[in-house]
Amino acid sequence: MKHAISDLLEILDLEVLEHNLFRGRSPQVGWQRVFGGQVIGQALVAATRTVEPQRNVHSLHAYFLLPGDPKVPIVYEVDRIRDGRSFTTRRVVAIQHGQAIFSMSASFHVHEPGLVHQVRMPDVSGPEDLPSDEEIKARVLPLMPDPVRAYFERERPIELKPVEFRRYMSREPMEPRFNVWIRATGRLPDDPAIHQCVLAYASDMTLLDTSLVAHGRTVFERTIQAASLDHALWFHRPFRADEWLLYSQDSPSAGDARGFSRGLIFSRHGELVASVAQEGLIRPRDDLA
Repeated sequence: MKHAISDLLEILDLEVLEHNLFRGRSPQVGWQRVFGGQVIGQALVAATRTVEPQRNVHSLHAYFLLPGDPKVPIVYEVDRIRDGRSFTTRRVVAIQHGQAIFSMSASFHVHEPGLVHQVRMPDVSGPEDLPSDEEIKARVLPLMPDPVRAYFERERPIELKPVEFRRYMSREPMEPRFNVWIRATGRLPDDPAIHQCVLAYASDMTLLDTSLVAHGRTVFERTIQAASLDHALWFHRPFRADEWLLYSQDSPSAGDARGFSRGLIFSRHGELVASVAQEGLIRPRDDLA
Protein backbone atom coordinates (compact mmCIF):
# COMPACT_ATOMS: atom_id res chain seq x y z
CA MET A 1 0.00 0.00 0.00
CA LYS A 2 2.93 2.36 0.63
CA HIS A 3 3.80 2.02 -3.05
CA ALA A 4 0.32 3.28 -3.97
CA ILE A 5 0.53 6.35 -1.73
CA SER A 6 3.98 7.25 -3.04
CA ASP A 7 2.57 7.03 -6.58
CA LEU A 8 -0.29 9.34 -5.56
CA LEU A 9 2.13 11.91 -4.13
CA GLU A 10 4.10 11.79 -7.40
CA ILE A 11 0.91 12.29 -9.41
CA LEU A 12 0.03 15.32 -7.26
CA ASP A 13 3.53 16.79 -7.69
CA LEU A 14 2.80 18.76 -10.87
CA GLU A 15 5.47 19.90 -13.30
CA VAL A 16 5.78 23.68 -13.71
CA LEU A 17 5.66 24.58 -17.41
CA GLU A 18 5.38 28.36 -17.20
CA HIS A 19 3.87 31.07 -15.02
CA ASN A 20 0.34 29.79 -14.07
CA LEU A 21 0.82 26.68 -16.23
CA PHE A 22 1.31 23.15 -14.85
CA ARG A 23 1.38 19.62 -16.22
CA GLY A 24 0.16 16.43 -14.53
CA ARG A 25 0.26 12.78 -15.52
CA SER A 26 -2.07 9.85 -14.90
CA PRO A 27 -1.14 6.41 -13.53
CA GLN A 28 -0.80 3.85 -16.31
CA VAL A 29 -3.05 1.17 -14.83
CA GLY A 30 -5.22 0.40 -17.83
CA TRP A 31 -8.17 2.63 -16.99
CA GLN A 32 -10.21 3.85 -19.96
CA ARG A 33 -10.57 7.34 -18.53
CA VAL A 34 -8.95 9.50 -15.87
CA PHE A 35 -10.36 9.14 -12.36
CA GLY A 36 -12.26 12.32 -11.47
CA GLY A 37 -10.69 12.62 -8.02
CA GLN A 38 -7.26 12.74 -9.62
CA VAL A 39 -8.22 15.77 -11.72
CA ILE A 40 -9.76 17.52 -8.68
CA GLY A 41 -6.61 16.88 -6.63
CA GLN A 42 -4.21 17.98 -9.37
CA ALA A 43 -6.26 21.12 -10.11
CA LEU A 44 -6.20 22.01 -6.41
CA VAL A 45 -2.42 21.53 -6.35
CA ALA A 46 -2.09 23.90 -9.33
CA ALA A 47 -4.28 26.54 -7.67
CA THR A 48 -2.52 26.20 -4.29
CA ARG A 49 0.90 26.78 -5.85
CA THR A 50 -0.19 30.28 -6.90
CA VAL A 51 -1.44 31.30 -3.42
CA GLU A 52 0.43 32.62 -0.38
CA PRO A 53 1.25 29.77 2.06
CA GLN A 54 -0.66 31.32 4.97
CA ARG A 55 -3.94 31.05 3.04
CA ASN A 56 -5.73 27.70 2.97
CA VAL A 57 -8.40 26.54 0.55
CA HIS A 58 -11.86 26.59 2.12
CA SER A 59 -14.00 25.70 -0.89
CA LEU A 60 -13.87 24.49 -4.47
CA HIS A 61 -16.54 24.04 -7.14
CA ALA A 62 -15.81 21.99 -10.24
CA TYR A 63 -17.38 20.68 -13.45
CA PHE A 64 -16.30 17.62 -15.40
CA LEU A 65 -16.63 18.55 -19.07
CA LEU A 66 -15.10 15.64 -21.02
CA PRO A 67 -13.63 12.26 -20.09
CA GLY A 68 -9.89 12.50 -19.45
CA ASP A 69 -7.44 10.47 -21.53
CA PRO A 70 -5.02 8.65 -19.17
CA LYS A 71 -2.49 8.08 -21.96
CA VAL A 72 -1.52 11.75 -22.31
CA PRO A 73 -0.60 14.47 -19.76
CA ILE A 74 -3.11 17.02 -18.51
CA VAL A 75 -2.21 20.72 -18.66
CA TYR A 76 -3.61 22.93 -15.87
CA GLU A 77 -3.98 26.65 -16.55
CA VAL A 78 -4.53 28.84 -13.48
CA ASP A 79 -6.29 32.22 -13.67
CA ARG A 80 -5.40 34.43 -10.69
CA ILE A 81 -8.81 36.07 -10.47
CA ARG A 82 -8.41 37.97 -7.21
CA ASP A 83 -6.02 38.47 -4.30
CA GLY A 84 -7.91 40.27 -1.55
CA ARG A 85 -7.01 41.12 2.04
CA SER A 86 -8.77 38.02 3.41
CA PHE A 87 -9.71 35.88 0.42
CA THR A 88 -7.92 34.68 -2.70
CA THR A 89 -9.82 33.31 -5.73
CA ARG A 90 -8.44 31.07 -8.45
CA ARG A 91 -9.91 29.43 -11.54
CA VAL A 92 -8.29 26.33 -13.04
CA VAL A 93 -8.95 24.77 -16.44
CA ALA A 94 -7.63 21.28 -17.26
CA ILE A 95 -6.77 20.81 -20.94
CA GLN A 96 -6.17 17.75 -23.11
CA HIS A 97 -5.99 17.48 -26.91
CA GLY A 98 -6.61 21.24 -27.13
CA GLN A 99 -9.94 21.04 -25.27
CA ALA A 100 -11.05 21.87 -21.74
CA ILE A 101 -11.97 18.64 -19.93
CA PHE A 102 -12.51 20.15 -16.45
CA SER A 103 -12.94 23.54 -14.82
CA MET A 104 -12.72 24.52 -11.17
CA SER A 105 -13.01 27.63 -9.02
CA ALA A 106 -11.34 27.63 -5.61
CA SER A 107 -11.33 30.14 -2.75
CA PHE A 108 -8.58 30.53 -0.13
CA HIS A 109 -8.88 32.31 3.21
CA VAL A 110 -6.58 33.52 5.97
CA HIS A 111 -7.28 32.04 9.41
CA GLU A 112 -9.72 34.14 11.44
CA PRO A 113 -11.40 33.60 14.84
CA GLY A 114 -15.19 33.47 14.78
CA LEU A 115 -18.39 31.66 15.79
CA VAL A 116 -18.19 27.86 15.85
CA HIS A 117 -20.77 25.05 15.62
CA GLN A 118 -21.20 21.76 13.79
CA VAL A 119 -23.55 18.78 13.45
CA ARG A 120 -22.90 15.58 15.38
CA MET A 121 -21.08 12.65 13.80
CA PRO A 122 -23.32 9.61 13.09
CA ASP A 123 -23.10 6.77 15.58
CA VAL A 124 -21.59 3.99 13.46
CA SER A 125 -19.10 1.18 13.93
CA GLY A 126 -15.48 2.30 14.13
CA PRO A 127 -12.92 1.07 11.61
CA GLU A 128 -11.42 -1.36 14.11
CA ASP A 129 -14.86 -3.01 14.53
CA LEU A 130 -15.23 -3.69 10.81
CA PRO A 131 -13.67 -6.61 8.94
CA SER A 132 -9.94 -6.23 8.35
CA ASP A 133 -8.46 -6.40 4.85
CA GLU A 134 -7.55 -10.03 5.49
CA GLU A 135 -11.08 -10.87 6.69
CA ILE A 136 -12.68 -9.09 3.74
CA LYS A 137 -10.48 -10.94 1.26
CA ALA A 138 -11.14 -14.30 2.92
CA ARG A 139 -14.79 -13.96 3.94
CA VAL A 140 -16.47 -11.08 2.12
CA LEU A 141 -14.80 -10.69 -1.28
CA PRO A 142 -15.74 -14.18 -2.53
CA LEU A 143 -19.42 -13.25 -2.05
CA MET A 144 -19.16 -9.98 -3.99
CA PRO A 145 -19.86 -9.59 -7.73
CA ASP A 146 -16.72 -9.75 -9.89
CA PRO A 147 -16.46 -5.98 -10.65
CA VAL A 148 -16.84 -5.06 -6.96
CA ARG A 149 -14.33 -7.69 -5.89
CA ALA A 150 -11.82 -6.46 -8.49
CA TYR A 151 -12.19 -2.89 -7.20
CA PHE A 152 -11.51 -3.80 -3.58
CA GLU A 153 -8.64 -6.13 -4.49
CA ARG A 154 -6.82 -3.42 -6.44
CA GLU A 155 -3.96 -1.65 -4.69
CA ARG A 156 -5.14 1.89 -3.91
CA PRO A 157 -3.65 4.94 -2.19
CA ILE A 158 -6.84 5.31 -0.14
CA GLU A 159 -7.98 2.58 2.23
CA LEU A 160 -11.75 2.10 2.39
CA LYS A 161 -13.75 0.40 5.15
CA PRO A 162 -17.47 0.56 4.25
CA VAL A 163 -19.76 0.39 7.28
CA GLU A 164 -22.66 -0.99 5.21
CA PHE A 165 -20.43 -3.25 3.11
CA ARG A 166 -23.20 -5.86 2.72
CA ARG A 167 -24.95 -3.64 0.18
CA TYR A 168 -22.36 -4.84 -2.34
CA MET A 169 -23.56 -8.42 -1.88
CA SER A 170 -27.25 -7.71 -2.52
CA ARG A 171 -29.45 -5.91 -5.03
CA GLU A 172 -32.02 -5.12 -2.34
CA PRO A 173 -33.02 -1.40 -2.33
CA MET A 174 -31.97 0.30 0.90
CA GLU A 175 -32.22 3.73 2.49
CA PRO A 176 -29.95 6.01 0.40
CA ARG A 177 -27.24 6.39 3.03
CA PHE A 178 -23.67 5.10 3.00
CA ASN A 179 -20.88 5.43 5.55
CA VAL A 180 -17.28 4.56 4.82
CA TRP A 181 -14.07 5.07 6.78
CA ILE A 182 -11.22 6.38 4.62
CA ARG A 183 -7.55 7.16 5.07
CA ALA A 184 -4.36 7.30 3.02
CA THR A 185 -2.54 3.96 3.03
CA GLY A 186 0.77 5.53 4.04
CA ARG A 187 2.17 8.39 6.08
CA LEU A 188 1.84 11.81 4.40
CA PRO A 189 4.07 14.87 4.78
CA ASP A 190 2.94 17.36 7.44
CA ASP A 191 2.05 20.11 4.93
CA PRO A 192 -1.73 20.75 5.43
CA ALA A 193 -2.13 21.54 1.72
CA ILE A 194 -1.09 17.98 0.83
CA HIS A 195 -3.75 16.56 3.15
CA GLN A 196 -6.37 18.80 1.54
CA CYS A 197 -5.36 17.68 -1.96
CA VAL A 198 -5.37 14.00 -0.94
CA LEU A 199 -8.84 14.38 0.60
CA ALA A 200 -10.02 16.13 -2.57
CA TYR A 201 -8.79 13.07 -4.49
CA ALA A 202 -10.57 10.67 -2.11
CA SER A 203 -13.83 12.63 -1.97
CA ASP A 204 -14.84 11.41 -5.45
CA MET A 205 -14.30 7.70 -4.72
CA THR A 206 -17.70 6.56 -3.37
CA LEU A 207 -20.03 9.55 -3.47
CA LEU A 208 -21.78 8.94 -6.80
CA ASP A 209 -22.41 5.31 -5.87
CA THR A 210 -24.55 6.45 -2.92
CA SER A 211 -27.24 7.67 -5.32
CA LEU A 212 -27.77 4.06 -6.44
CA VAL A 213 -28.27 2.55 -2.96
CA ALA A 214 -32.02 3.23 -3.05
CA HIS A 215 -32.28 1.20 -6.26
CA GLY A 216 -30.19 -1.78 -5.26
CA ARG A 217 -27.64 -0.93 -7.94
CA THR A 218 -23.97 0.11 -7.94
CA VAL A 219 -21.65 1.98 -10.30
CA PHE A 220 -19.77 -1.29 -10.80
CA GLU A 221 -22.58 -2.76 -12.88
CA ARG A 222 -22.06 -3.00 -16.62
CA THR A 223 -25.62 -1.77 -17.20
CA ILE A 224 -25.08 1.51 -15.32
CA GLN A 225 -23.36 4.32 -17.20
CA ALA A 226 -21.92 6.44 -14.39
CA ALA A 227 -19.86 9.63 -14.46
CA SER A 228 -19.31 12.59 -12.14
CA LEU A 229 -20.79 15.79 -13.57
CA ASP A 230 -19.85 18.33 -10.91
CA HIS A 231 -18.21 18.38 -7.50
CA ALA A 232 -18.18 20.83 -4.60
CA LEU A 233 -15.98 20.55 -1.51
CA TRP A 234 -15.75 22.74 1.58
CA PHE A 235 -12.96 22.47 4.15
CA HIS A 236 -13.99 23.41 7.70
CA ARG A 237 -11.20 22.37 10.09
CA PRO A 238 -7.63 21.02 10.01
CA PHE A 239 -7.24 17.24 9.64
CA ARG A 240 -4.83 14.54 8.57
CA ALA A 241 -5.80 12.45 5.54
CA ASP A 242 -3.54 9.60 6.75
CA GLU A 243 -5.75 9.12 9.84
CA TRP A 244 -9.22 7.54 9.77
CA LEU A 245 -12.00 9.86 8.59
CA LEU A 246 -15.69 8.95 8.44
CA TYR A 247 -17.25 9.83 5.09
CA SER A 248 -20.99 9.91 5.85
CA GLN A 249 -23.01 10.14 2.64
CA ASP A 250 -26.63 10.36 1.57
CA SER A 251 -28.59 10.92 -1.64
CA PRO A 252 -31.66 13.18 -1.31
CA SER A 253 -32.72 12.86 -4.96
CA ALA A 254 -32.27 11.08 -8.28
CA GLY A 255 -34.03 11.75 -11.57
CA ASP A 256 -33.49 12.34 -15.30
CA ALA A 257 -30.60 9.83 -15.19
CA ARG A 258 -28.80 12.01 -12.63
CA GLY A 259 -28.12 11.29 -8.98
CA PHE A 260 -27.41 13.91 -6.32
CA SER A 261 -25.30 12.95 -3.30
CA ARG A 262 -23.94 14.75 -0.23
CA GLY A 263 -21.20 13.86 2.20
CA LEU A 264 -19.96 14.97 5.62
CA ILE A 265 -16.40 14.03 6.58
CA PHE A 266 -15.58 13.65 10.28
CA SER A 267 -12.37 12.98 12.20
CA ARG A 268 -12.20 10.08 14.66
CA HIS A 269 -12.87 12.63 17.41
CA GLY A 270 -16.16 13.73 15.83
CA GLU A 271 -14.93 17.01 14.32
CA LEU A 272 -16.61 17.92 11.03
CA VAL A 273 -13.59 18.61 8.79
CA ALA A 274 -15.20 18.85 5.33
CA SER A 275 -18.48 18.72 3.40
CA VAL A 276 -19.07 17.51 -0.15
CA ALA A 277 -21.86 17.64 -2.74
CA GLN A 278 -21.98 16.08 -6.18
CA GLU A 279 -24.33 15.37 -9.06
CA GLY A 280 -23.50 12.57 -11.44
CA LEU A 281 -24.80 10.64 -14.41
CA ILE A 282 -26.42 7.31 -13.43
CA ARG A 283 -27.92 6.27 -16.76
CA PRO A 284 -29.43 2.76 -16.90
CA ARG A 285 -28.16 0.91 -19.97
CA ASP A 286 -30.33 -2.18 -20.11
CA ASP A 287 -29.33 -2.56 -23.77
CA LEU A 288 -25.94 -3.73 -22.44
CA ALA A 289 -27.42 -6.45 -20.24
